[in-house]
Amino acid sequence: MQSQLARACVPMAASYGRLLATDSLLAVEAADGDPLYLSCSPASSDALSRRPPPLLLPLLAAGGSAHSLTVSCPERVPAARLRAALRRALDAEEGRPLPLLSLPSRERGFLLLQPRRSPAAQERRLRPLLAPHLQHLRVCAYELGSGSRVWQCPWGEGRARWLVEKAVAAPEIHPSVPSLKGEAVFGCWKEAQGVLQECIPFIPEARGVLELWDKCPKYPQKGNVPVIVVEGLDATGKTTLTQSLKESLRAVLLKSPPACISQWRKIFDNEPTLIRRAFYALGNYIVASEIAAESTKSPVVVDRYWHSTAAYAIATEISGGLHNLPVRNHEVYQWPEDLLKPDLVVLLTLSQEERVRRLQSRGIEKTKEEAELEMNVPFREKVEELYKRMENPRCVAVDASPPREAVIENVLHLIKDHCLI
Repeated sequence: MQSQLARACVPMAASYGRLLATDSLLAVEAADGDPLYLSCSPASSDALSRRPPPLLLPLLAAGGSAHSLTVSCPERVPAARLRAALRRALDAEEGRPLPLLSLPSRERGFLLLQPRRSPAAQERRLRPLLAPHLQHLRVCAYELGSGSRVWQCPWGEGRARWLVEKAVAAPEIHPSVPSLKGEAVFGCWKEAQGVLQECIPFIPEARGVLELWDKCPKYPQKGNVPVIVVEGLDATGKTTLTQSLKESLRAVLLKSPPACISQWRKIFDNEPTLIRRAFYALGNYIVASEIAAESTKSPVVVDRYWHSTAAYAIATEISGGLHNLPVRNHEVYQWPEDLLKPDLVVLLTLSQEERVRRLQSRGIEKTKEEAELEMNVPFREKVEELYKRMENPRCVAVDASPPREAVIENVLHLIKDHCLI
């Protein structure tokens, strides 16, 4: 396990809110709800704790242990891969760690809660696991003091300690929102290309993706025929509709990610968000070059494109409910200026009950994405809402519950109205 961590890391931050220079804020993602915010501030040993921290106080009072670790590598790809490797190791050793974001440093990591192990015993288990990477980590133990006070005690910082309390108020925006652009949603091909270039020493397949991209025109223009994108959750009828449109319009059918990079999809699906999303983003730009070439000869129908890439990325990064999503008209909802734009984006909608019925009737293994949609109601609701917030072009919703022929006819009317054919 330690060797896996070693391979993930090689020698390798922006303010948030109005914290005092000596204070910090920990945003802990507990379960599927809103983040829990804990404030950490220097205080004298006799300071009163007016807001005892949930999670930590009851655990420590019962004899358990708590530790946090955040990754502080200056290079983003090694940092992301180290976090992922630590997550896998901690999942195996400690059970599910809770994702954590430290503000204002914006360093990410985990909170480890161990109810059946004393702080000393837990430290003995953690030190061998973390020792090879301590130069890139900030590790803190949490101790229970008198008067129900909880102290954060960083490793390697002598007797320094910080009083931990429940934050007075949550930040106005979800702490992951400022990092979405450039980490989960890419505004141009150069951003995605840059990430994959940094991946070459760790992921040889990144070179293959980049070599394919190098052969593509960088700012392709579409021809004078309609380009139609079909979006929607699994089992809403995308395959049926795209095949029917292909026949009705005598169109070329394309998919994103394109077939030329699909051989590496499983590899990148197992990578951290930064790398995985860069792969899918560059896939959209490769598809754009295919659209440009084909649209000089015939209409083009595309099964998923930029909207789904962005919607799933944002829904994954933003925990909690719909109220945590970026506000409408936020920059993450804007179509990239250098990505070929379709004439129409059709969003197929369907009730969850009907979607489940269709999935069950398929009798095939669920994708990882579909399993998440079924089990995690807030996640599904966020994806559906995010589709509605996309702009320039927006998604045009079409009810997919009527008979197939009626849905196809409705979409053909939309195409006629939007594309002037």
